[in-house]
Amino acid sequence: MAESPAAEPVLLTEDLGPVRRLTMNRPKALNALSGELIDAMSAALDAAAADENVRVLILRGAGRAFCAGYDLAEDAGAGTKDSVGWYEELKHSADEMLKFFDHPKPIVAQVQSFCLAGGCDLMMVCDLTVCSDDAKFGEPEIRFGSGVVTMVMPWLLGARKAKELLFTGEDRVDAQEALRIGLVNRVVPASDLDDATLALAEEIAKNDPFAVGMQKKAINAVWEQAGFRQAIEANVAYDTLIETADLPERTEFRSITLEKGLKEAIAWRDGRFRSQR
Repeated sequence: MAESPAAEPVLLTEDLGPVRRLTMNRPKALNALSGELIDAMSAALDAAAADENVRVLILRGAGRAFCAGYDLAEDAGAGTKDSVGWYEELKHSADEMLKFFDHPKPIVAQVQSFCLAGGCDLMMVCDLTVCSDDAKFGEPEIRFGSGVVTMVMPWLLGARKAKELLFTGEDRVDAQEALRIGLVNRVVPASDLDDATLALAEEIAKNDPFAVGMQKKAINAVWEQAGFRQAIEANVAYDTLIETADLPERTEFRSITLEKGLKEAIAWRDGRFRSQR
């Protein structure tokens, strides 16, 4: 999946029999979630839901990474917001993520290399994940005074492991550890990732789509009955408190991003932690 000219759309769509493959197409930005990309994915989900020929979706990223998270350069350029502005933005972001969880058809995430922050949220709201053996997962938001937007991790991993990963901001969970703790379903060599993910999607697509859709609803209902959606909504409120606190780390990160660029800001963010390895 080579880097593409700027003129290409931010989301590519292709049908492979009953499988529709969506490719986030911002490779130079490691497929960071810009407003344009989020809108494009939302429209693509609606189109797939209405198309009877589509039975399963695959979501992948172009280039060398799945998704590095929300577009922090876009965020820094937007300036500061009051509590109402932050709540509305975070609620919108969480709602867009839940569209994957609520989609009537199964969605398989195909992950290579970096799957971080909002990109990790995105992977977790998909139904299944196949990753390459070079994949790296994590939610590093706390390292620059920010919070997780869509709090899915405790539901997948349990509170103990989620607290460990979120309190530390660990962002180098490797593929085998991700498999061990239940963050992904399968790990394959990078050269086999496309084929292995498509094979899983095609296996699912052989089954009756109504039955598969009802099974997805039934499994999701386990979380729903336990308060999943209310917890997601509560996290939006808590995250609003974090974002409006203007913590020193967040202020510094935003300042470096605007003055020196995102690469320098990330180097500053990670400096304290990488030196301990």
